[in-house]
Amino acid sequence: MVAVRAKVGGRGFIRTGALKKGKKVFKIDCQVPAADGIFDADMVTAFEQYFHQNTKLHGRKGKLSDKVKINYDENVLTVSTTMRYRKKYFKYLTKKFLKKKNLRDWLRILATGKQGYQLRYFNIRDEDNQEAE
Repeated sequence: MVAVRAKVGGRGFIRTGALKKGKKVFKIDCQVPAADGIFDADMVTAFEQYFHQNTKLHGRKGKLSDKVKINYDENVLTVSTTMRYRKKYFKYLTKKFLKKKNLRDWLRILATGKQGYQLRYFNIRDEDNQEAE
């Protein structure tokens, strides 16, 4: 018989660490698709709802309490938190949302600074001009 041993290094309950002081604010600017009508009122509410449902806190989705606030004002989704999150996590969530709504082929997410992203279109015209030459 083979000896069975207990799991070593099981992850168990994962806690999201708190920031040492203050809070972080992440912004995702949706001005370009909103101006063209892609992000209409229904899409905006779906985007905000997606973030509420899929952002994880302490390894659980949707239970954000008062430590994470998500607002959508004037074509900008703002996530303000006192917990430790990486900026890339919100990029990941945005990409998943765009893929779910079949917009990933036309929109991309670009960094605008240390704490922000912006949704923009792919530069298809530039690629067509280079192929023609």
